This record gives sequence, structure tokens and C-alpha cells, in this order.
Amino acid sequence: MAELADELAAMPGAVAVVLGGSRAEGGADAASDWDLGLYYRGSIELGALERRGTVYPPGSWGRVMNGGAWLRCGGVKVDVLLRDLDVVEAWTRRATKGEFEVDLLLGYLAGISTYSLAAELATCRLLRGSLPRVDRFPPGLAAAAPPHWRFRRALSLDYARMHARRGNVVAAAGQAAKAVLEEAHARACERGLWVLNEKRLIDTAGLASVHTQFTQLPPDPAALARWVETVAHALGAAPDEPRPWA
Repeated sequence: MAELADELAAMPGAVAVVLGGSRAEGGADAASDWDLGLYYRGSIELGALERRGTVYPPGSWGRVMNGGAWLRCGGVKVDVLLRDLDVVEAWTRRATKGEFEVDLLLGYLAGISTYSLAAELATCRLLRGSLPRVDRFPPGLAAAAPPHWRFRRALSLDYARMHARRGNVVAAAGQAAKAVLEEAHARACERGLWVLNEKRLIDTAGLASVHTQFTQLPPDPAALARWVETVAHALGAAPDEPRPWA
């Protein structure tokens, strides 16, 4: 890892290399891979990285995830994630004012927030170079994010109800699951907890008990509609809660 970090730091345009994910936060287990973040400004010359494997250049994975490479180094799985520091700093400034957006991203059920870039700065371990630091969860974000996520949760639950009435088990379960993650995001923000992804989000938000409800999906439309309401109740959403778009 030290050898790879040196290679990344030496690439033209590189500003810093960090260790991220569960290894930086101290929650890694035997199955955890290594996440190395490569921050750059303007452009980055990726020739050295391309010699190690397939590289997805900036923009390949969207404006938040950006790009990177999935490598194996000495038999160890390593994810290298590219981060445009100008973009990171811009969204971090907006996060301090409670401003953010949510992008669709493969592998993310509820989407990825632009403040996840600030979360990475706050939780990563600097290996090479220098970076601006985020010392605490912004109060403006803690105030603005929960109602935003709960707006999404309410809409997802309404779609789950609609699908349930039609007997569409897959779509009802999918929208209900999305609502669980959206409520989890809201609770994490209320508590000032940075969220990097959805892997442990439900448990972190104190919603682990909801898991069991997804093992009891009924096929009958009436029963399925009642099941959606049990999920909604577990999330603190009553059937007659005010709809923010009404």
C-alpha cells in the first residue's frame, strides 16, 4: 500500500493520497478491501495507474464518485478513487450552508449525496500531500438534510402503497426499502453522523429491526398494503402524515 501511495502521489496533477472507507474508520474486517483516494486539481496524468490495471478516467462514474480503478496488488483488492479537489471543495462549502443534491449512482438504492465528498474529507486518513480538513458535521446540514430526506421517504412510501394496491410485490418492496434508507439518512444527519455509503447505514441509524419485516412479504394486495404501513410505522411515518407536495 505504501508503494502504491507513493506512485499515486507522484502522478502529475496529484495533490494528496488518502486511506478511506472502513480501514480509515477502524471498522475493517478480514473481508474488507483497501480504499485509496487520489485527489487532484485540474487534470491528472494516469499513465502510471493504467500500467497496474483498467482505469476509469474522471467523469466515468458521475460527478460525485468521479472515476478510479479496481486493482489487485499482491493478492489484495484495492479500490483507487479519483477526486477532483475543486469539485470537492465547492460541494463542501455548500454542505456547510446546508446545501446539497442527490445523484443516481449504480449500487446506491437511495442515491449518493454531494455532501459525501465532505464526509470523505472528514473521515479519511491522509497518507501523502495535504488537504483541507472538515472538523465537524455542519449545523446547517444537520438542520436542512433531515426534511429533505424525509420528503423523499414520504414519496417513496406513497409509491410503495400504490404498487401494493396493484399487487406488485417487487416494486412495493423496492420503494419501501428505498424509504428505509432515506429515513436512515435523515436520522444520521440529525445525529451529526457522516455517511459514506449505504453499507451499514440502516444499523447506524438504529433501524436494524426493520430488516425482519422484509422477510415477511405477503403476495395478496390487501395484505401487502398493510405490510407497507407496518414499514411506514417503523420509520415514524403515519398513513395520514402531511404530504409535503400536497
